[in-house]
Parts: sequence; structure tokens; C-alpha cells
Amino acid sequence: MRLSNRTKTPIYNFINTLLLMMLLGGIIGFILEKYKFQILGGLSYLLIIVPILLLILYYVSGRQIFEYDSDGEALHFKNRNVVPFLNRPLNDEFPKYKLMKFETINMLFFVRRLYITISSKNSGSTVLKYEISYLTQKEVNDLKFSLNKVTKANKERRH
Repeated sequence: MRLSNRTKTPIYNFINTLLLMMLLGGIIGFILEKYKFQILGGLSYLLIIVPILLLILYYVSGRQIFEYDSDGEALHFKNRNVVPFLNRPLNDEFPKYKLMKFETINMLFFVRRLYITISSKNSGSTVLKYEISYLTQKEVNDLKFSLNKVTKANKERRH
């Protein structure tokens, strides 16, 4: 099964550009307010604070692009940010038989993470973390279904 939200990259780029333009407009508005108009008073700080909070919310919710491929004998996960220099992209590929368990966690209303536990020769098990906040609920359900199939097959193989 293949799952990807790469086609939504232009939307995420647009949102990123819009938020940066809001911040730039807020800074210009703040400077004009402070030195020329002086209408808003103490509320003029909101012209900068609101866009900064929106940008932080956008970036904290995780990497936007998630790709999953379970075709063949390996599982392949890719997780990257639209802005390439913000976070290092994650790219993991391992055989299906190494998958021990997985878990999806909803941290806040908008932050969703996928934790994959794989068997490892050195430490026994390793946990891989992926941000899936930008996947739709249907995509998350499809991902869970595919990973459940692999974990059930692995449990049957071990016993």
C-alpha cells in the first residue's frame, strides 16, 4: 500500500507564504502605528504577536509531507518539511519482519504522531517517530490498517 500527501505541497507552501506575508505586514503595520498613526496604543503589539503565534503553531504541528510504502518486503517511511532548512527530513526503510508494534498519539487538537517500534540487533528495539498531523483521518485509518496487517503477520510468524 502506498500513502502520500505530497500532492498537497502547493497548499502547504501557500499557507507558509501567507503566514510570512502576514508577519511582514504586521511588522510594517506596527512600525507605522508606533511612529506615525498612534491609534491602537498597546494593541499595536498584536500586529506582530498574532502572526508569530500562527507561524509557531504551523511549524510545531510537525513535518507536512508524509509518505508510506509497504509494497514488497520492506516498509518505507518518508517525513519532510515543506521548508527544507527547518527540519532534517526523515527517511527510513526496513524489512517488514522487523516491525514489532506501532502507536498513534494525538497530543493536542492538531498534533498527531506515529511511533513505530522495530526490532534491532544492538539494543533489542528502536522507536521511530513520524509526524502525521497533516494527514486526513481516512489516510490515518488506511495507515493503521496497513500496519495492523504487517504486525499480525509478524506475530503469526513468531509463534
